[in-house]
Amino acid sequence: MERQYDFDLTYITERIISVFFPPLLEEQRYRLNLREVASMLKSKHQDKFLLFNLSERRHDITRLNPKVHDVCWPDMHAPPLDKICAMCKAMENWLNSDPQHVVVLHCKGNKGKTGVIIAAYMHYSKISAGADQALSTLAMRKFCEDKVSPSLQPSQNRYIYYFGGLLSGAIKMNSSPLFLHQVLIPTIPNFQEDGGFFPFLKIYQSMQIYWRHLHNLKRVQSAERDSVFRLQFHTCTIHGAQLWFGKGELDEACSDDRFPSDATVEFVFSSGPEKIKGRVSQRNDPAVSVDYNTNDPVVRWDSYENFNQRHQDSLEGTTIHSYNHILVFIQAFKGKILYYFKQDFPFYFEVKV
Repeated sequence: MERQYDFDLTYITERIISVFFPPLLEEQRYRLNLREVASMLKSKHQDKFLLFNLSERRHDITRLNPKVHDVCWPDMHAPPLDKICAMCKAMENWLNSDPQHVVVLHCKGNKGKTGVIIAAYMHYSKISAGADQALSTLAMRKFCEDKVSPSLQPSQNRYIYYFGGLLSGAIKMNSSPLFLHQVLIPTIPNFQEDGGFFPFLKIYQSMQIYWRHLHNLKRVQSAERDSVFRLQFHTCTIHGAQLWFGKGELDEACSDDRFPSDATVEFVFSSGPEKIKGRVSQRNDPAVSVDYNTNDPVVRWDSYENFNQRHQDSLEGTTIHSYNHILVFIQAFKGKILYYFKQDFPFYFEVKV
């Protein structure tokens, strides 16, 4: 009888291997399967494999194989462009240093992480591709299409596009700082039958929280926190004053029937902190009140500050908190986005420097 494993080990190419573990795999079984994977790899490749850990940092992975690169970022998210580039360089250097070297991509969670790296490496390897690279490229493309494409979030696809466009020159890089003036979200879904919930926006730059605030339509206490949508983009690709995203370009919302099909999110930028001439600022309905209590635990919560401390090789589970909120990511290519927020949000956020 064939033994059943709790992981999916796939040879994407002869020298690039994917090892995927389900996100809800019980901790003790995960440890046992990690040891099984290490045994398989060592028996076939000896000490010739380099493991890239795409999930939370864990000491037991390093103990099983000392050649580990922790390239960790939160599940269902896109990694920073510099992290994608650094990983592609490390993969290429390792594979080119010895014809017997292989790369192992370890992921516990969503397969989209592996898909981002493989798709990015396809773009990267085209720069120095030889005649023998064609079959590997086809194999990587087939893996992405067959195994990971349905798991990719819009922001992950966006960063794959960024990376390929920047490498090929199709995207012209903007290295100037941008100033964010407004975030416009004219349509918000109803997440509760009684029509009341607390919209909550967070803006991060390079995974550091820069601003967060709570808007109240109705005082209804809730013990849950749900993500309305999530969005990542990079300012090095922005060349105009406005940036629009439709429902299909918003993480989580893209597949949520509660989110209106015509919903959009708009960002208004300029090259300086001065108020944009000729632009009329949008205003909220008078029924929308703003809670300026920054001591509220929901407002103060940084969703990612403890990302790499979630798993400390123990059998204890992680407590997951939940509240209604909107989460937006902004990553600056050079310098910082310098701003603070003055509130106006059906919902509008007015930004003033």
